[in-house]
Amino acid sequence: MLLPCASEPPPRRILVTLPTWVGDFVMSTPFLRAVRTHFPQAHVAWLAEANLQDIIAGMPWVNETFLLPPKQARAPWSPAFWRFLRRLRAARFDWAVLLPNSFRSALVARLAGARRRIGYARDGRRFLLTDALPPKNRAGRRFTPLPLVEYYADLAEAIGCPRPDDRLQLFPTAEDESGLLKKLQHAGVLLNPPVIVLSPGARYGAAKCWLPERFAAVADRLVRARGATVLVTCGPGEEPIARAIRDHMTTSAVVFEDPRLSLGETKALIARANLLICNDAGLRHFARAFNVPVVTVFGPTHPEWTRTSYARERIVRIDVDCGPCQRRVCPLGHLKCMTGVTVDAVADAAEALLDSGAQIPLCVAPRA
Repeated sequence: MLLPCASEPPPRRILVTLPTWVGDFVMSTPFLRAVRTHFPQAHVAWLAEANLQDIIAGMPWVNETFLLPPKQARAPWSPAFWRFLRRLRAARFDWAVLLPNSFRSALVARLAGARRRIGYARDGRRFLLTDALPPKNRAGRRFTPLPLVEYYADLAEAIGCPRPDDRLQLFPTAEDESGLLKKLQHAGVLLNPPVIVLSPGARYGAAKCWLPERFAAVADRLVRARGATVLVTCGPGEEPIARAIRDHMTTSAVVFEDPRLSLGETKALIARANLLICNDAGLRHFARAFNVPVVTVFGPTHPEWTRTSYARERIVRIDVDCGPCQRRVCPLGHLKCMTGVTVDAVADAAEALLDSGAQIPLCVAPRA
């Protein structure tokens, strides 16, 4: 444990720099809950990218949120960037705790004048930190897979918190619920159970996206066998994937493309769902946060990086000799880690989850 020091009072003002990716933020919620619980008298602020606004809304563990300027306004010569730094400096933070590993996050904390800057000694930023933690998964110049919730739990312990569990949490707001209901009414949707949400996109890259026609085939099977209501979500730029699923289906589905659901409205939708089927992307962790069963299709990414103890998740993947490669685009052009995942494997996992409230095996591994 690095902190607190016996000769030093507890911090009165704490700045937590949040992860950039939506899924990483959701996996940081045990850490954020632990900080609020362990430092109940402190003023806790979060520093976040603007893309997280909707999912931060409703969180009970923060007193204030600072949104980073747009990327084009972060250059050293940008007046907007220096105005933003002046706001941070005026807040006079005792600690800045960095969840991202980036050099930039440490530089911002240093320029913001935080007295103690706590984070992992990575990406050449050790000299910017007052408390630099050695990552326990470092193996020479590489890093072995370690669940992100454990990575953050180690950091929580280092600042004096009891080690948090891996229970993820999100909080839909009244505005989220109202916006969702309006869009459901506009689309003429009645949420007749089972409600199946498909999330076929992945901002990480095309290599993480299962084939739209296979999502469609699974959805058709669930409509015929279960009378399911199928809803397809999409983020910016993912509309063609969502439309392709609808066009390949022989039964019906509703695609939220125009207008799209906000992330806040997506929170509210997944909280009402009976099942989510998705790629390894951020919405997978929304299901965990709301205790909703989820089937996750994995391709080039290693499941260990994002593992939690969630018993209502079924991971469907195959072992391939070239993976998991962690690449955004298949370097060999065949994408067999994804094309080898069959419709039957995903549909069987979905039906098993719908049938059983008991614990379910975490991995299905059919071979291509």
